Amino acid sequence: MALNLAQRTASLFSPQAKLRYALSLIESGEVAKAFKPLSAAASAGIPEAQFRVGRAYLDGAGVPVSRTEGARWIERAAASGWVEAQVVLATLFLFGLATGKESGIGFAPGPEQHEAKPEFGRAAEWARRSAEAGSPDGQALLAYVLTSGPDELRDIDEANRWYKRSADAGCPQGYLGLALSRLRHALDADGQREAAFMLGKAAEGGLGTALYLLGVMTERGAGVRQDLGAAAELYRKAAEKHVRSAQARYGLALLEGRGIERNVTQGESWLRRAALSGDAEAAALIGDIYAKGGDLPPNYMEAASWYTRAAEGGHAAAARALGLLFLTGAGVQRDPEEAARWFRLSSERGDRLAHVDLGNLVLSGAGREEDQIAARARFEQAAATGDLVAAFNFGVCLAEGVGVERNERQAALWLRRAADGVVNAQYWYGRMLIEGRGVEVDAREGRSWIAKAAEGGLPDAEVAMAELLLAGRGGPRDHAAALEMFERAARKGHINALFSVGAMYGGGHEVPEDRVVAQGWFRQAAERGHAMAQYMLGRYLMRGLAGQTDPQEARLWFTRAQAQGIKEADAELARMSSRSPAGETPVAQAASNG
Repeated sequence: MALNLAQRTASLFSPQAKLRYALSLIESGEVAKAFKPLSAAASAGIPEAQFRVGRAYLDGAGVPVSRTEGARWIERAAASGWVEAQVVLATLFLFGLATGKESGIGFAPGPEQHEAKPEFGRAAEWARRSAEAGSPDGQALLAYVLTSGPDELRDIDEANRWYKRSADAGCPQGYLGLALSRLRHALDADGQREAAFMLGKAAEGGLGTALYLLGVMTERGAGVRQDLGAAAELYRKAAEKHVRSAQARYGLALLEGRGIERNVTQGESWLRRAALSGDAEAAALIGDIYAKGGDLPPNYMEAASWYTRAAEGGHAAAARALGLLFLTGAGVQRDPEEAARWFRLSSERGDRLAHVDLGNLVLSGAGREEDQIAARARFEQAAATGDLVAAFNFGVCLAEGVGVERNERQAALWLRRAADGVVNAQYWYGRMLIEGRGVEVDAREGRSWIAKAAEGGLPDAEVAMAELLLAGRGGPRDHAAALEMFERAARKGHINALFSVGAMYGGGHEVPEDRVVAQGWFRQAAERGHAMAQYMLGRYLMRGLAGQTDPQEARLWFTRAQAQGIKEADAELARMSSRSPAGETPVAQAASNG
């Protein structure tokens, strides 16, 4: 108490004493009370006091935040030679937070007024003053400007010298700068080990970027022994320091159990943090989590939201995934035009699968007219060089009039050429022969080509071949072989094949009847939206054709079939709504009628 009283008494007379008194108040936690004597010492021209007043205004320590006053006092201290103030002032210029003025400096307007623009020249000026005065932080800062600034300021050799002086003084930023320099040129194991050592020194200083990069090297075993557990721990430390790439990596490690106990919930949480901070890869990964399901239930609406964030951030694969959602109507309203737009963006960013998706979509008649014309031109050009896949696509364009006037005769020629090596072309050319499109009708030859495509595993061709076997067109009738073909396509999820298998087992064909099996296939097709399968499943459940009745579920399937335009479902629903003369329920009446 006596010491404080003496300091307070002395502070009435000496600016230095005012500074000492203010520092004692700060040390004791009385920050607000310290500002008055600190300000008095700063006004008297003491550089340390000026610097501390500037920081107080910038940090809101004991006074309301004032960017303008903060910048003014920092500049005074820096001009008076206070090295720490020079480092801070250089940093302000580097990040576009300060702007030069004729009468000094001021704080740059906030982001709501304009985007902050770095002033590399002013940053280099003040960083050099602090570096030459021996500040390790200033040396690292100057080296950064010399490395990352505009061309007229860049000097890599000088930057490396400053980084080394900073690192020799034990500065983590200096070690980080040297490590980054080594990584740019570390083509051999020795260089990688040296870079890893320097990153380790920087990481010991708590630098988030160093922790993250050392984690990457540890995960890959580059320059250090590979250790997935150690890498995950480094990612965790960097993630807690708000390094968004580390948040994404740590989230992925948790998600996959890579070097750490698997925890999907925490993994998704860290990925979410990274994504919300602008990491497009993290946003795409979250989209994958919700789209694919697994530990978390599928949620296509959520997936679409995260894919959109990632795609808008430039992520090519996410743009394609979003296009697929719009194409199928999963989580969003089905919109082929919007699907084409995202496929186009993904393709422009280098995703070859999206290029194929866009081409296929265009072949179906979707997309803008310019998409169709551009796709047709690409297909035609590639087809002329002997590319059989392109020949097939060009043939489809000609057959369907996509980006070009319809010309079935030319289409048949290109499809025949492609059929020598492309399964899809075999199927298309076979259909054109059977239908007489662009060529003379030749059911036998058409059946032969479709058989080749079916042997190649194309579900559409398997279904078409089954129908030819059922009808005996282009060759002998064979219902058993037709059933086998339908089942092959059905196992691949072909919706019409699912219905057809049910229909064949339902009776009336030259295969053993099995209505229990038939009902199972009808159900699979009905659940995928096949209208006639919904009607048939309703009949089976209403009449107990497979052994059990369920009028309530039957009504549900009849209603769904009716909504898709199946007229027979109208009569079934009307019958269910009526009652027999004897007061029987529709269920009892239907059961008695068989």
